[in-house]
Amino acid sequence: MSTPHIEAAPGDFAELVLMPGDPLRAKALAERALDDVRQVNAVRNMLAFTGTWRGRPVSVMGSGMGMPSISIYANELFADYDVQRIVRVGTCGALRADMELGSLVLATAASTDSAMNRQRLAGWDYAPAGDFAMLQALEARARGAEVLVHVGEVFSTDYFYHPDPDFVDRVSRQGILALDMETAALYALARFHGRRAATVLTVSDVLPRGLHFSPAERQAAFGTVADLVLGALLEDVDGA
Repeated sequence: MSTPHIEAAPGDFAELVLMPGDPLRAKALAERALDDVRQVNAVRNMLAFTGTWRGRPVSVMGSGMGMPSISIYANELFADYDVQRIVRVGTCGALRADMELGSLVLATAASTDSAMNRQRLAGWDYAPAGDFAMLQALEARARGAEVLVHVGEVFSTDYFYHPDPDFVDRVSRQGILALDMETAALYALARFHGRRAATVLTVSDVLPRGLHFSPAERQAAFGTVADLVLGALLEDVDGA
């Protein structure tokens, strides 16, 4: 079996998939965090890998940037490969001045300026939420490790370079913690397929203060997040 965008065979994906945006970051995460890693997809260079973490199967796959891209891969993983849980592990732009570079954001729900979710509900507004049990486990693990974590809503935008000069101020006034480009679509697809999803974002930019990670700092942050996610969802929850 294969899909238009994934060449993996049945059983090649674990029930839990970590999804960074960058396929090369997926490769680095898999090689760092997992044992017995094998590549299971390379179509369009959207790399995917499956290995084990403490004997438990785990997959890591790139999602690409933006909601259309993650929608393609998440839909095929849920519908065709029987994936049960997807965790987006990415970066975000923090909207509050008191937030720090390297802290984490757990996305409880996601608003958006995209039309994708409106089309699901005939033009109605829809702010899909993440899986509460997964988010709760992730928060507990982060606080236990003394990792600074913020829990709240994010805004998934179609624009990296937004044409509205007042966009950031307008969104931040609604109490939204951070900007990303994928979560609203992932959460909607998880609900549609009856599966589970969560988003863990590393603050790479604090927009009100003009602070930014360097490329090297962005790369280094993902190893800590992978350890936290796997520990929370495979040890603290499944192993309890």
